[in-house]
Amino acid sequence: MSENEKENQQQSSIMVPLDDMDTVSDDDIHKVDTLAQELATIRQSAKRIAIIGSRNLTITHQQIIETLTTSLVMQGNTIITSGGSSGTNAAAIRGAMKANPDKLKVILPQTIGQQPSDVQDQLIGVPNIIEHPDRAMMTLADASRICNREIISECQQLICFLSHTSNTLHKAVDFAEDSHKVVTVFYLD
Repeated sequence: MSENEKENQQQSSIMVPLDDMDTVSDDDIHKVDTLAQELATIRQSAKRIAIIGSRNLTITHQQIIETLTTSLVMQGNTIITSGGSSGTNAAAIRGAMKANPDKLKVILPQTIGQQPSDVQDQLIGVPNIIEHPDRAMMTLADASRICNREIISECQQLICFLSHTSNTLHKAVDFAEDSHKVVTVFYLD
């Protein structure tokens, strides 16, 4: 064998240390299982998708969310959201209602009666509304935090529209990630 051939053979071989090949931590196994579960969720044709986010949106953002939601429902997905007179939740409700009202689930932080009249009007015709009279005495902020967790617990995937300063929504995203949900975050700022 010539010097060039020996040098080429040495360059093409890779040395793999064998002493750490058989050590796999429990944490590594958990990461692989989580990744496999998330991949299976992404590949699934019909999912339960939670859409939550900011109330302070431009009309353009609301139209984008409405169109996205309509498309997701037309693909067979079920949308889970909360009530809202403007913003993300309202746009998600409008989009789902256009495509198929039976594929929409609205979980309220409290009761329909505690919602502003424009939200009550928007919920007319929504076949699947979950109310929480047990939270009637809570502040809306506290009830909303619990509601977001409930919505996330029921979904396989979360789509969240928020700003970098939205503490409540950031906590919801963290909860979804800790719960091993597929999470898509759109920052509005």
